[in-house]
Order: sequence, then structure tokens, then C-alpha cells
Amino acid sequence: MHVGYLSYPMLFQRIGGLQSRIRATMEAVKQLGVDVEIVDTARSRLKDYDIIHVFGSMNGNHRIVEAAREMDLPVILSPLVSPAWDHAAGVRARLAESIVGRLTDWNVQTTYGHIRRGLDLANLVIALGEDEKKAIISGFLIEPMKIKIIPNGIGDRFFVADAEFFRSETGIGGDFVLVVGSISPYKNQLAVVRALTDPPFQIVLIGPAGKQDQDYLQELLQDSRVKWLGALEHGDPLLASAFAAASVFALPSKGEVFPNAVLEALAGGTPVVMTSQSALCLPESEFALRKVHWDDQTQLRREIIDLSEQRPPREAVRKLVQSYRWDRIAREIVDCYEACYANA
Repeated sequence: MHVGYLSYPMLFQRIGGLQSRIRATMEAVKQLGVDVEIVDTARSRLKDYDIIHVFGSMNGNHRIVEAAREMDLPVILSPLVSPAWDHAAGVRARLAESIVGRLTDWNVQTTYGHIRRGLDLANLVIALGEDEKKAIISGFLIEPMKIKIIPNGIGDRFFVADAEFFRSETGIGGDFVLVVGSISPYKNQLAVVRALTDPPFQIVLIGPAGKQDQDYLQELLQDSRVKWLGALEHGDPLLASAFAAASVFALPSKGEVFPNAVLEALAGGTPVVMTSQSALCLPESEFALRKVHWDDQTQLRREIIDLSEQRPPREAVRKLVQSYRWDRIAREIVDCYEACYANA
């Protein structure tokens, strides 16, 4: 069975969660004997593969699904649909799609139409959690039987990371709040800085900053408590060690589907305060995982202080995500490949 991975063309020109997820998924399923690679569309034909796995439902990825289905290839789609797509949002989007279509003689389609097209054509849709599954059903009218829930996996290195490595390499000692993600208003790092003026926590930022976000970065760095370490590769041991060394991990972004960084922080035994605009749901996790609205700095401050002062036992935090280790998650993904291949 030969599996090809695809997403939008410029994906791997950036550093981010989706890029890391694709590479980690590929390495994990390879360990189970699956022949898998990222498709180079300039050199390979889709028909050279037995299954196509598409990551992301935006940026024209519906065209990949269309092309593969025209060749009678089975397609698995990991769409990364925001939980904000409820029934009402779907109704409004379909109305807008209809209006735009009529006004342009159906020569223009909306992003909603592109996402739904990919979801409709895919043989199997993999949702990262129950909230994303609900959004796919309610917002895009996809049959529940077509959707399989398989969360992101976590590499073993995050469970065994040594906090002292980070401290010795960076010289950062004492308690600090860690934020990992692209430096941008969407990721909302400034909310952490503003929320923690008293007491004066150290704040460590890890992530790339694009040209369009340089002013935002400089605003962050005006605060002397902020230390920016730039972008780190997902496999860099310093990243795993940073998760283990932090007192609290914060991610108050405006929206996250199923953030890898949160899982990796918990695997390192570090409690998390994150955005409530997310599909991530861990049962009985309140002692180590708190959710706040992205623009509620008062609640953000309260939760960070509470978790830092009454830090939960590391092993108890790690247990929250033990089932997300890559060996188990990869087995579920391979089972999907084998089922689709057999049905095809």
C-alpha cells in the first residue's frame, strides 16, 4: 500500500503545527510498515499511489480531492474544521454561497463551498475531536458515519524531556510562562504580557515572526520580562525541554482546532491555560488544563497564577495525554488506510 500526503503548495515554506503534524504522522505510520511520502506533484502522478491523504480543507485543497476522486483513488481528508462552524454558521454560509453564485453566474465560489466540496468527495474524514466532528456535521451537513475521530499524536521525547537542558542552554532560571506559536495578533501573545504585569512573571516566546508581524513582535519585546527564542524545529530537543521547564504554558489564541503544543506541554507535566475556542477536550482535566475566552485577560491572569501557585503533580498531568502517544494514534490511522484500500 503506497500512501501519498498532500496539502496546499506553500505549506512547507513555513513552520507551524500542521507541518509538524504531517511529518510526525508520516514517521509514525512508517514505523508500522506503511510506504508513505509527501507527493511532489511536479514529479509524481496521483495515480502512482493507492491512497491520498489530504491535510487541511482550505487553500484550494478541494482540488486535490477532486483530482484524486476523478482517478478513482480513495481519499482521506483531515480537514481541520473550526468548532465555530455550528448549524447557524452553516446556514449563513450556504446563503452567502447562493447569493455569490447567483451574482456571478456561478463563476465564483466561497471558501465555505470549497471546504464542503472536499468534505463531500472524500471517502473518509478524520476529525481531531468530538467538537470538530460536530462542526463538520452541523456546519457542512456531512454524514456522521463518514467521520472518524483520531486526535493528534505526541512524540515520546515530550514525556521524558529534561527541564535542566533548557535552563542550561538559555540561562533562563526560575518560574516562567511559556507561549509557543507563530508571533501574531491571532496567537495573541500580547494578552499574556498584559495579563501578567502583576506579579511580574518571566514570559518566554518560541515561534517564527513573519514580516507582517514585526511591529507586533517589537511591541512584545518592549517589555523587559519577555524573552523571544525565535523559531525552533519541532524535533529540536530544546523545544521539548522548554515545555518541561515552564511553570505554565499559555495559548490564548483566537482559535485552535486541536493544538499540538498544548498536548506536548501536558506531556511534559506542565499545566496549561488555553483558548476556549478549541476542539480539544480532555475529561477530568480541570486540575491542569484551564480554558478562557481569548480576550478575557482578567480570567487569563487568574488561571495562570492559580496553576503556578498550586502546580499539579507532573505525573498526574502526563497521564492526561498518555493515550495520545504516537504508537497508538498511528495504528488507528493505518487501520483507516487499510479499510479504505480494501473498500476501493
